[in-house]
Amino acid sequence: MSTSLPVIDLRSDTVTRPTPAMREAMARAEVGDDVYGEDPTVNALQARLAVELGFEAGLFVPSGTQSNLLALLAHCERGDEYIVGMDAHTYRYEGGGAAVLGSIQPQPLVQAADGSLPVDAVEQAIKPDDPHFARTRLLCLENTWHGRVLPMDYLAAARALCDRRGLSLHLDGARLFNAAVALGLPPRAIVRHFDSVSVCLSKGLGAPVGSVLLGSQALIAQARRWRKVAGGGMRQAGILAAAGLHALDHHAAALADDHARAARLAAALEGMSAVRLAAQHTNMVFIDVVAGGTDGFRAHMEAAGVRVSVGYTPRVRLVLHRDVDDVGVERTIEALRSFSE
Repeated sequence: MSTSLPVIDLRSDTVTRPTPAMREAMARAEVGDDVYGEDPTVNALQARLAVELGFEAGLFVPSGTQSNLLALLAHCERGDEYIVGMDAHTYRYEGGGAAVLGSIQPQPLVQAADGSLPVDAVEQAIKPDDPHFARTRLLCLENTWHGRVLPMDYLAAARALCDRRGLSLHLDGARLFNAAVALGLPPRAIVRHFDSVSVCLSKGLGAPVGSVLLGSQALIAQARRWRKVAGGGMRQAGILAAAGLHALDHHAAALADDHARAARLAAALEGMSAVRLAAQHTNMVFIDVVAGGTDGFRAHMEAAGVRVSVGYTPRVRLVLHRDVDDVGVERTIEALRSFSE
């Protein structure tokens, strides 16, 4: 089956494209040299997120990977260690940057089904103050994780552990606003437990590029220095920061629509024979291909005009975002049904 209709891209919410209104905001942006700290639009974005999320300062960077890396480099020194989930983005999908560039040792732990790291397991992983061991300095969490929202009582328990054991606490908040929408809470209520947080603007929020790292004045000053070392200093970056400001103003609340469409897609999977619903959380639907094979599934969906990301297991992640409307969801359901016939 072939189609001339627009392609529906469910590989990730990173594929969103700037709207005409966002492009207009970018074109109108007042700019300066951000390496000198002189770009007014970048400064406005940093200050806005710092105030809204309850931090002293912020730093605009090109990517979430760099934002997390700068946090690790600012929190830790050579020979230090951070505790992290075995399937967390900062450990598994960021090229080993902390170890490669910072000589910071990761201590990965198996995550619970909700993405949390059991507090007792974290405590047991903290190394003694002994020269035989790396110095445990930091606990890194992720919210959302595979679409799952970390429970609020868990965040409080993690903060209490870090306070008791002298650790800092960092949040990879790539989809922080999805978590906030799902919980019905302001993002500030989630991040108040953390010493630093990375907020991605280029996923469901729909900006074309950029993340903001938030923390204390001292931590952000250190991160700014590392940003330069890592090649992340940008000049007239206000053109990009304007997209982030527009996204915060106009796109954050609409994340609820992505969640609703994901739930609708998940419900439609009931009774299908070749694919089976594994889970649905926030804007993500996970399915298992139980017949026809993943290569056949991908080819079928591509022919139907639906782009999916197929890995090395039968499980496939479908990600809803602002560029997939109700018609796109119905076309996806139709393609899934025809694969099961």
